[in-house]
Amino acid sequence: MSFQPPKGTDDIIAPESQAWRKTLRLWDDWSERYGYPLVNLPIFEATELFERGVGETSEVVIKQMYTFADQGGRSVSLRPEGTASVVRAYLNSGHQGVWKGAYSGPFFRYERPQAGRRRQFWQVGVEYIATPSPLADVEVIELGYRFITATELPDVALLINSIGDPVCRPRYVAALEEYLREHESDLSAESVSLIDRNPLRVLDSKVDGPKLTEAPRTLDYLCEECAQHFASVKEGLESLGVPYKEDSSLVRGLDYYTRTAFEYVATGLDAAQNAVGGGGRYDGLAEAIGGRPTPGVGFALGIDRIMLALGEPQRPHLDAYLVSETGPEDALRVASALRDEGIRVDFDVDGRSVKAQFRTASRLQVPVVLVWKGEGQPVDVQTEGERAMLPLREVSTWFSSR
Repeated sequence: MSFQPPKGTDDIIAPESQAWRKTLRLWDDWSERYGYPLVNLPIFEATELFERGVGETSEVVIKQMYTFADQGGRSVSLRPEGTASVVRAYLNSGHQGVWKGAYSGPFFRYERPQAGRRRQFWQVGVEYIATPSPLADVEVIELGYRFITATELPDVALLINSIGDPVCRPRYVAALEEYLREHESDLSAESVSLIDRNPLRVLDSKVDGPKLTEAPRTLDYLCEECAQHFASVKEGLESLGVPYKEDSSLVRGLDYYTRTAFEYVATGLDAAQNAVGGGGRYDGLAEAIGGRPTPGVGFALGIDRIMLALGEPQRPHLDAYLVSETGPEDALRVASALRDEGIRVDFDVDGRSVKAQFRTASRLQVPVVLVWKGEGQPVDVQTEGERAMLPLREVSTWFSSR
């Protein structure tokens, strides 16, 4: 049999996985700072949840979902996104009032595999539910921007737009339909088929969207309430020093968005894969899946895309390797003491020669080698260009001073 992973999936192992671990820890830190507790979601859901929530005319539902019948004959799908599942979980919990949640995990879409576009991919995200306040939009957008900035991702741009609500959007949709009909000969067959069903999806088309620079702008059709909401979002971002750029073509790819839509773009990546995440407000989603009226706003970020944009150098997953001259039993005890002090250290359990242990340390590319010479003897601390003989009790202090 082949030992290759399935097409469109990846084995993430050390040392590459160390960058993932660092980034996911950073995510936990930032989402907790903003008061978003962890939400663990099922890997698969009833297919109907995504059909009703994401939209039957969306590319995700039409082309990309992994859908199958379980042994009970129920149609289930591997989750292609997180928001519909989080809103379902909120409704199922019986919670009343404002609620926050953060998630992290694998998601699945049947795509043509390429760099930054995988069939199994990792997303992190937050949802701020049961408040219509534009300040919730501001907080969510700021959190995503601060986290991405903290990863040291260079050249990140925040794009924002408002796509209106059920009050003002029909007038815009009518104008867009008329424009698309006038330019129907320039569009792909797929986009033409969407004009009557969901013309906003044409703007989101990777093939036809770039051609539609003269299409009507959503911002020109906003009702007073939507215009004020968008103005408040922009004012809030400006007050926090979060830079943004208005993009009237931004509609996002899912049907549940209303009013605010936003996207984080890594400008150093190819245009087809430069969106590292995005989100928006989805005040009608809970009703679409059969729940009570519940406004909300959130985002999802692609960790795979962030890793691609970072191009982060491979970092060792260990602080040190312990070489023991007195056998693995001593090494086990010494390593345990060092680990208690927060040092990431490994050692050889097979009792191989000192020379072989040094070869392992070299292969692992550890920055520090600790040589244990025996009870009562100082630890020989070796780095490139530096060497020190320290009592075991002082080793952790040495690491913390570096």
